[in-house]
Amino acid sequence: MRRVLAAIATASLMLAAPAHAVLAVGAKAPDFTTRGAVAGKVVTVNLAQQLKKGPVVLYFFPAAFTAGCNAEARAFAENVANFRAAGATVIGMSADSVADLTKFSAAECAGKFAVASAGPRVVAGYDVALGRQVKGRDATRRTSYVIDRSGRIAFVHDDMSAERHVALTLEAVRRLARS
Repeated sequence: MRRVLAAIATASLMLAAPAHAVLAVGAKAPDFTTRGAVAGKVVTVNLAQQLKKGPVVLYFFPAAFTAGCNAEARAFAENVANFRAAGATVIGMSADSVADLTKFSAAECAGKFAVASAGPRVVAGYDVALGRQVKGRDATRRTSYVIDRSGRIAFVHDDMSAERHVALTLEAVRRLARS
């Protein structure tokens, strides 16, 4: 029975993944180390280290201090306790500079989770290049990945609408915790 439930959960997660995402459910998430910020303080963010604590919600956003990205960051901040209760860590990622993310982490993220700078290797590895510039620099596509403890992609949500990312990734984390 448990195998049947696990198969159903895996199938439902696969259906949620967009057809054009390079990182499909089950793929190995590329490890990275980069700089970012939490509560206005510069930090180093390493995916492998975060995965030792449990699943990671890695959400990419186009640019700090834009309307949709501000709203999305506030929504993740308001739900950080729910993600933690389900065992997950939230990390926001964009191609913004560390200086911009330092301000963004304190203002829009309310200091509740790390936001990190995604360099070209990370952007390519996660297939999140938007293909256009926002605020004069390359931007990342709004894409959320839930990565399980083993470093495998468990859920992908790729939709430029900010409103659904938090609810859908939280639902995926909760399903992962139950399996």
